[in-house]
Amino acid sequence: MRKSEVLAAEAASCLSRAMAALRDIWEEIGIPEEQRLERTDVVKQHIKSLLDMMVAEEQSLKERLLKSIAMCRKELDTLCSELQLGPFETEEESTILQMEKNLRMRVEELQRQKQDRKQELKALQEQDRDLCDILCTALFSIDSSAVPSLEDLDCYRRHVASLNTLKEQRREEFVSNKRQIILLMEELDHTPDTSFERDVVCENEEEFCLSKDNIVALQNLLQQLEARRALNEAVCAELRSRIVALWERLQIPQEERETSAVHVDGSRAKTRRALQLEVDHLEELKLQNMKSVIQAIRAELVDYWDKCFYSQEQREGFGPFYDEDYTETLLELHDHEVGKIKSYYETHKDLFEAVQKWEENWKLFLELERKTTDPSRFTNRGGNLLKEEKQRAKLQKTLSRLQEELERKVQAWEQEFKEPFLVKGQQFMEYVSEQWQLYRLEKEKEKQERHLKKSRQIETEMLYGSTPRTPIKRRVLSPHTPAKVRKFHGTSITSTTPNSTVRSAFGGTISHSPTSRLPPSGKKFGRARTPSRTAAKPPRPRLRQWNKENMSQLDGTTLSARTFKGFQL
Repeated sequence: MRKSEVLAAEAASCLSRAMAALRDIWEEIGIPEEQRLERTDVVKQHIKSLLDMMVAEEQSLKERLLKSIAMCRKELDTLCSELQLGPFETEEESTILQMEKNLRMRVEELQRQKQDRKQELKALQEQDRDLCDILCTALFSIDSSAVPSLEDLDCYRRHVASLNTLKEQRREEFVSNKRQIILLMEELDHTPDTSFERDVVCENEEEFCLSKDNIVALQNLLQQLEARRALNEAVCAELRSRIVALWERLQIPQEERETSAVHVDGSRAKTRRALQLEVDHLEELKLQNMKSVIQAIRAELVDYWDKCFYSQEQREGFGPFYDEDYTETLLELHDHEVGKIKSYYETHKDLFEAVQKWEENWKLFLELERKTTDPSRFTNRGGNLLKEEKQRAKLQKTLSRLQEELERKVQAWEQEFKEPFLVKGQQFMEYVSEQWQLYRLEKEKEKQERHLKKSRQIETEMLYGSTPRTPIKRRVLSPHTPAKVRKFHGTSITSTTPNSTVRSAFGGTISHSPTSRLPPSGKKFGRARTPSRTAAKPPRPRLRQWNKENMSQLDGTTLSARTFKGFQL
């Protein structure tokens, strides 16, 4: 049994006990039956009225709960629609009181959500308006009267965040550009002369409108000032180079150069004016020293001709170079020619430097080849001969490699510019071939000269006898020593004078000195001396050493050491 039923039974029991107590009291008092009935009816009416009132109150509570449920359901439908939420589902088995409580709590929750969304939307709109005022952009499109959805609020938040990021970026760009603009204006001595320039330079940074047009205008202003500075720098650099060139042409002393404005750094307007004044002053001096200036330019022109490997015909093509009438027009022609050939050299500098490298290696190769004809190289002190041979081999490989690289570069150059690449008036490969041909002709000429010299030496030896390879001292004869005649198998050899020659008795055949050839052992007794062509008489051969084996070289006849009295043994 439920507690409510137990309480109801107890209430009925209490009512019964109360009625029984009333009847006992009435009996004791002696109230008549009719009055008892009236009194019992009064009690019943009183109890009934009280119970009816209580029932009415509870019925009213029930009606209020049902009315609240209905209202909550209606409000929930409206809130779900505004908040773009699904319908609220109640439990089917719940009581009226529980249902009303659930619905009421749900309504209160949705009302809080609605209020929060409204407040967030209002805050986002305020931020949006502030950012749009600074960035000069349109407001975010959203219905302010409706309750925003969660997706709308999230999109709005991202939009405001992007505007904040854009604002910070533009602020940083503005501050950075403003700083550079102020420095450039100071450097260029420029005063803000437009309203925009004054807004940028003079107004507060927080009040500057960071619109896209203003940022673009700010960038354009910065670019204009940078272009002006770059122009100033280029002009100042040109003025400085002109000053240095004029110094060299006019041979200005170092003391005067040190006090010049060319040493002032930067490209401010006052620096540019000072440099221009210096150039004007030097130009006046140049006009006063026209001849020396033109001669200096000619020297520079010759230097570039050499760098570009100009032939004599190409050099003679510039007629003003040989003009002796030193005028301003002649100076301008020379300046123009120097500028043209300088630009030509700088454009093809790599190719000219490669040709120059080949030329230097070629000259070194020819120098090593000339050393091969030097007899002193065979002394070979410190291994010089071996070093020269290695260097010559290395140079030959280097020349071959450089020639192949230059051939490829020249072909590419000729294909690009549709004209032949000339070196001293010739195409490069023709020039190289001519150098090798001249080298071979020179070697052939040297070879012929050696053959001619050798043939003449043989003729001289056949006529006068050989010259000893190693000079030795002659034995000094006493003025009282008579000439002696020694016999050799019936043949006499007379020594009459210190310069007399040795001849065989057989048919007057010339007997050469033993030192004119190598001994059988392969050893040398000395170095040969080249006989003088203008000598009237060849010197008498003299020996430091002699033996029977060497003497057998004379006409195959074995001689005795005592046979030759005219030789010093």
